[in-house]
Amino acid sequence: MKTTAARGSLPRLVALWALTRTALMLCVLKVVVFPGPDVTSDVSVIYRGWYDVLRTGTFPLDDITWQYPPAAALAVLSPGLLPFLEYATAFFVLALVADLVTLALLRYAGRGPGRTHAGAWVWVAGVPLLGPTVYARYDVMVTAVAVAALLAAARHPRLAGALAGFGALLKVWPALLLLGMARRRAWVSAAATGAGVAAVFAALMPGAFAFLTFQRDRGTEVESLGALVFHVARHHGWQGEVLLNYGSVEFLGPYVNWVSTGALLLSGAALAWLVLWRLLAGRCEPHTVADAAFVAVLLFTTTSRVISPQYMVWLVGLAAVCRSFRGSRMGLPVALVLAASFVTVLEFPVHFDHVVASDGLGITLLVLRNGLLVVAAVVAARRLWCATVPLPAPLPRQQAAPSSEATVSS
Repeated sequence: MKTTAARGSLPRLVALWALTRTALMLCVLKVVVFPGPDVTSDVSVIYRGWYDVLRTGTFPLDDITWQYPPAAALAVLSPGLLPFLEYATAFFVLALVADLVTLALLRYAGRGPGRTHAGAWVWVAGVPLLGPTVYARYDVMVTAVAVAALLAAARHPRLAGALAGFGALLKVWPALLLLGMARRRAWVSAAATGAGVAAVFAALMPGAFAFLTFQRDRGTEVESLGALVFHVARHHGWQGEVLLNYGSVEFLGPYVNWVSTGALLLSGAALAWLVLWRLLAGRCEPHTVADAAFVAVLLFTTTSRVISPQYMVWLVGLAAVCRSFRGSRMGLPVALVLAASFVTVLEFPVHFDHVVASDGLGITLLVLRNGLLVVAAVVAARRLWCATVPLPAPLPRQQAAPSSEATVSS
């Protein structure tokens, strides 16, 4: 009966995916104009410029907006696989393919005991909540690699480790997937893959690790949690400004460095908590690897100096993997992330001018989106801890001494 129901849901799943993805493609191809600033300029201008430089065998050394690990070059160069299409169109098509591959992985993962197809539905419903930005960045490609790594962890730890290591050289954050992988083979495979790929890029293309300096010098982006301080401060005489800096819209001015440092300290505290959890966790179930990855990425996204809209694609992908396991306790945090995704498309691109202006609508949207992420992070971390860290053994009871009355009566 369950098998029949699952098969019956497949046409509905595919139909919803086709409908929503057609809408996204119409937006990025500009057949339909989506409200707000043009989100496709990153591909048609910035990625296209990087493509021309990368084809010469070097990284864009003089461009501070290149803030990505060396394997990101593969994503930027990938439209060359479709030479019969214009660069931006080819990129959007490949993003669509990565989206479809992710759906196929989640659908396949939903089969078998202890599994559910809810993860595939989370992906199908969650991605369009973010609007056309999903296809106008290469994050959906990285997310496909991360989803494959998590789904391979149970039966193929070496493959999972290799995918996580490769993903880390695409956009760093997939390294967090290793936190929940207890098998040594996964870590060794990740290290070997990462070192090998990094060595190849370092040997063949100058400037493979220039991105580390560019990332270090970033400030506080206007959509981040820390930016709320300056959104409010602008109404009370703060003398800073909002400018395009290091490829994103950031606050510049007095005390910005303090808030940026505070964000780094929060991320450090999140890392310390994750390491402590890893040392104390004593129970590992099939869904633990996915839950741990979701919590780790959620913590780092929420505390980051930058919360770009495309970061939410990572969370939707990891949330979908969690919901592919019946035993996962991440139901509420996943729902909160989906709600935050919908608010995200409202603050960017729909009402981004209000965010930049720090007016009432812009601040309200940021408080709501970032508030949802904070609550999701706290709830998810608590549930992961309670599900995996055993309670301390109760102290043995001491036998009560006989009372004086009992002594007298005896």
